[in-house]
Amino acid sequence: MPKPFPKEFRDDVIAVARQGDQSIAQVARRFGISESCLSRWLKIADREDGISTDNAAAASSDDKNLEAENRELRRRTKQLEQENEILRRATAYFARDVLPK
Repeated sequence: MPKPFPKEFRDDVIAVARQGDQSIAQVARRFGISESCLSRWLKIADREDGISTDNAAAASSDDKNLEAENRELRRRTKQLEQENEILRRATAYFARDVLPK
């Protein structure tokens, strides 16, 4: 496993890459790292800094849809459990009248 780069080095590389003067490939070559490594660093830095990207916005939208769906499913489950409890009690009530004493 390669030795991790110091945080100061990563911060410098990210700052240069965010300036936008050079492509990611050029910045990576200049600092002697791979493009995928720099891309990963940028994604992590964006997430830590709260910078939204298109993928993050889409993921956020998906997360909101899933949360809304989960809320609706929980509500529906609770309603069905209540209805089931009412039916169970009604069955017990009517069965009591039918059973011989």
